[in-house]
Amino acid sequence: MKAEQIIFAARPKGLPDSKTFKTVTVDLPELQQGEVLIKPVYYSVDPYMRGRMNDTKSYIPPFEVGQPIESGGVATVAESRDPNFQPGDLVMLTSSRPLLPWATASIYSASHLKKIDNSVPPSYYLGILGMPGLTAYFGLLDIGKPKAGETLVISGAAGAVGIVVGQIGKIHGCRVVGIAGGAEKVKLLTDVFNFDAAIDYKGNQDMKASVAAACPNGVDIYFDNVGGEISDGVMANMNTFGRIPLCGQIALYNSTEVPVGPRVQPIMITRSLLMQGFTIGNFSSRFGEGFKALVEWVKQGKLKYTETTMEGFDKLPEAFLALFAGKNQGKLIVKV
Repeated sequence: MKAEQIIFAARPKGLPDSKTFKTVTVDLPELQQGEVLIKPVYYSVDPYMRGRMNDTKSYIPPFEVGQPIESGGVATVAESRDPNFQPGDLVMLTSSRPLLPWATASIYSASHLKKIDNSVPPSYYLGILGMPGLTAYFGLLDIGKPKAGETLVISGAAGAVGIVVGQIGKIHGCRVVGIAGGAEKVKLLTDVFNFDAAIDYKGNQDMKASVAAACPNGVDIYFDNVGGEISDGVMANMNTFGRIPLCGQIALYNSTEVPVGPRVQPIMITRSLLMQGFTIGNFSSRFGEGFKALVEWVKQGKLKYTETTMEGFDKLPEAFLALFAGKNQGKLIVKV
């Protein structure tokens, strides 16, 4: 059987482009006893994948040139030689890094697969009930430690993680302010996801003043997905004993030079701030706890979600690049 794969063709300098990816056709071996042939249904594309394109040591190995790109995914069983899986079953990979290669078909040992409950939309396992939801849950609750009446500011607030962070903050009684790009996203945050206020960073000449206006009592928690000048403006408004869960720095991922900006250490010292970087893997032993809480909030209607969906296996590179143009609202999903 033949399958198409989208491989990592070359390490980019700065923003990736079409030359970063290449589509090839490969022959799959014959299915053996205990193996399952799966075909993708949904793929996730996420900003952290840009870091894997650099040949540098990190919390996750870099992509290998000439090998398929991989990301979170939900697949369906096409053929099975294991009694625990039947054609049509929806599955995900089970491992410390459950990532699906960008391929129209793949073969796995049945021991590497798990069935998923289809009582919720399958794509939710890549978003609100997957890595973004768990990232929001643990980052905010374990590092941000929200208290009722505090002010929580989120950069990248209309993205997959930010939307969930804001709603969990509201559940815990916080005043929630989101920072996003464009009037449409700002309206989405306040009208659909119940944020108390939202700031449009596009064309904003004074982020420090905008944050001060939206946060008259200062900022107690800053959930940082973006970095750069946006974070400079928020940091200037932090209250004493404020907490900063450091989740992402998408403003810097494609930088070809070391950026120079305000040094945060004096503010951190004088205001006794806590800033802690984290990745979702830090909490892997507690995924069950987070998943249970997120499912319950979804069923109770306390957590809403939105997705931006692109269709077609060949759209995966385009979808990934769209992340850096801010084209998505909520989780960016590719439906194969």
